[in-house]
Amino acid sequence: MKSTYKAVEVSAPGILRVVERSVPEPGVGQVRIRVEACGICHTDMFTVTGTYPGLTLPRVPGHEVVGRIDVLGSGVSRWKIGQRVGVGFLGGECGVCEPCMRGDSANCQNPVVSGVSVDGGYAEVMIAEARGIVSIPDELTSAEAAPLLCAGITTYNALRNAGLRGGDLVAIQGIGGLGHLGIQFARHMGFHTVAIGRGQEKEKLAKDLGAHIYIDAAAEDAAAALQRIGRARAILATAPSGGDAMGPLVSGLAARGKFIVVGAPPDPIQLSALPLIFGGRSVYGSLTGTPIDSEDTLAFSVLENIRPMIETVPLDQAADAYARMMQGKARFRMVLVTKDGAA
Repeated sequence: MKSTYKAVEVSAPGILRVVERSVPEPGVGQVRIRVEACGICHTDMFTVTGTYPGLTLPRVPGHEVVGRIDVLGSGVSRWKIGQRVGVGFLGGECGVCEPCMRGDSANCQNPVVSGVSVDGGYAEVMIAEARGIVSIPDELTSAEAAPLLCAGITTYNALRNAGLRGGDLVAIQGIGGLGHLGIQFARHMGFHTVAIGRGQEKEKLAKDLGAHIYIDAAAEDAAAALQRIGRARAILATAPSGGDAMGPLVSGLAARGKFIVVGAPPDPIQLSALPLIFGGRSVYGSLTGTPIDSEDTLAFSVLENIRPMIETVPLDQAADAYARMMQGKARFRMVLVTKDGAA
């Protein structure tokens, strides 16, 4: 094999450039992956802009990574050379912080974060912690599987861990990279699924994805519409912008309803206290999950034929693909594909 590989690194804030790097060897408990596909996520913005706390540059972004193992580090016994695996945002837990000790490793205080604390998947090669990788089902292509390792697990875990029952009214706010998967998961979990978007032109897409009802928040008060149709047991807020539009939706929840934030708008979410107090409603966030949660997400996606809507782009065009995602032009997940993935 070649002694170098191609990577796309953030050399300075806002600058993505293609470079050649020496091929690294995995350390103890690590594997080396020949990357086939890597999704571009809105969260990559914090690496590209250099604003993620503790980030040092240069750094290769990317935390929706799928490829094949080509070298095993010492002490790795579960995985095999040639096996197709994936790496998500949380690439390994420390095992010793309080959340880890309490069995809550998804909230590890000192995690390995792909594309932040270690180099990620905007590259032909990636080193990953063996404890942080997952097996990819044969039924999914590498490009299809990649977004499920972040956008997929984020929406799937948030919904399945919300204490809901089949038939419950569940609303998905936003029909984008997260929301288009959230709608599919909600429908296939047996929920009465409502999609909340902006613009009547999105209604057909929302219903094609599985929504029973579409609410156009540009034309009517979405919270009032939810109240009219029966109030939601849960609202999954997925939009990466417009935090000011999230808060008013809380009044569209049923008593004890849950407002679950998975999108990360840069502006504050404005909340009124009264809907929280009267009705015991709650607002909380949900962050991806563990490797076994990722495998559950992939398995459920295969079982119910749930797939992300993707646009594939060669690795060399990562900067353009990232810009397209940030401009809101992606429909709905941009996925970088290497020469190994294209083969």
